Amino acid sequence: MIVSLEEMKQYLRVEYDDDDSLIQYLLLSAKRICMDIIRTDDEERFNADENAKMAMMYTVAYLYEHREDADHHALMITLRALLFGSRQEGF
Repeated sequence: MIVSLEEMKQYLRVEYDDDDSLIQYLLLSAKRICMDIIRTDDEERFNADENAKMAMMYTVAYLYEHREDADHHALMITLRALLFGSRQEGF
């Protein structure tokens, strides 16, 4: 995984283990969301992208901090802007 659980917890400033499973789930979801935005199923290509790690961390942080009131449209717009240069024309 391009972002480890410990790295993500540090980014989120989470010092306890209570949310580990939630953060792991959000990491998997963030990866899928970001890969869908750049239109790839190739994990190696995704991992090589210079903005992939930051996009994943931003996605996890957004979803973690806005669990009850997330604006997914705003999230997608931000991620598209961040990953636009890596986006393929189609799958």
